[in-house]
Amino acid sequence: MKCVQCGSEDDQVKNGLNPSGTQRYKCKAYKRVYTPEAKRQGYEQEKKEQAVKLYVDGLNLRRIGRILGVNHQSVANWVKAYSKTLPPAPQPEEVDIIEMDEIFTFVGEKKSKSLS
Repeated sequence: MKCVQCGSEDDQVKNGLNPSGTQRYKCKAYKRVYTPEAKRQGYEQEKKEQAVKLYVDGLNLRRIGRILGVNHQSVANWVKAYSKTLPPAPQPEEVDIIEMDEIFTFVGEKKSKSLS
């Protein structure tokens, strides 16, 4: 290995692993710890896009996580981030007719008591 600080190939010793699993080294001359070939953290953009497409197709977050081999919360974060990039939904300037479904409500007490 070659030290990134001094360029020396002497006195380079292994010094454990990164959280991502790559080998770390220590230069004894500068007492500097470095990783010459660090792994990229995170997931590829293609995997994120595939997760969003599956979500739009109607799969739930846990199922998408199982299919892609990622945590379902990561999928939820990707979907949320993607939804923020969408343009706002179009709204009509003026509304002529409004349709509503039937709603049955009551105020106060029911007329008949429950038998159970």
